[in-house]
Amino acid sequence: MTITSVLPIWQAVQERFHKMVKALPEEDLNLKLGNSSIGGLISHNAEVEFMFAEWFFGRPKPQADDAAYTTLSELVNLLSASNENLVAAMRELPEDAWHVSVESSFGTSTPLEAVGRLMYHTGIHAGQISLIQKNAIRSEVLSVEE
Repeated sequence: MTITSVLPIWQAVQERFHKMVKALPEEDLNLKLGNSSIGGLISHNAEVEFMFAEWFFGRPKPQADDAAYTTLSELVNLLSASNENLVAAMRELPEDAWHVSVESSFGTSTPLEAVGRLMYHTGIHAGQISLIQKNAIRSEVLSVEE
């Protein structure tokens, strides 16, 4: 019952985030405000999904491939992999385990609460990406007509 309630909501959030990421211009990946770059936020979002799948759903994190994830296609593939991993973990979780508290380095949460935290996390970073796009200084050279 829990997976049938949670999965459509999770997928709606993910579809919107993935659509936004896929529409980014490649050159925007390096835009930064402070220490946060758009490419770094996308990579971070995927890594947190892998961590939560391991911590709260017991699904081992896939072997790291040490890729730099510097292109849009690499980041899109990473996001897809993290989403597929988490969805598989959610589908495998027994119904009675969804409401059992799990200890992690982020504190105690049930798997259901963890999915809620991930949705919030994705929304925060989607907003940061938009903010960076609007406010970061682009390194374009402006041509001045004389």
